[in-house]
Amino acid sequence: MTVEELKALLDQDRTPFVLDVREALELQVAPFPFPICHVPMREVPQRLGEIPAEVEVVVACRSGIRSATVVQYLRRNGVPRACNLEGGILAWGSRIDPSVPRY
Repeated sequence: MTVEELKALLDQDRTPFVLDVREALELQVAPFPFPICHVPMREVPQRLGEIPAEVEVVVACRSGIRSATVVQYLRRNGVPRACNLEGGILAWGSRIDPSVPRY
């Protein structure tokens, strides 16, 4: 999913389940300006039960690399509608909300 597609969903009040897999310090530096579920990448296997299998899950990180790995894991483990936020928070900051700090 592109950041433009995510923004369009948010603008339509159709907020998907967004799973942010960055570390807590990263969220403090550059948070998304909408509700997310925070599960650091390394904790995803232990916290799989917190991630809904029946809805679209948009997985986000800094640049889209960690989240792409998590999407593969989720799809193999019962979350078929998991998708990657292409470019992560960096893309969100550069193309949607320039107030988001780059790090």
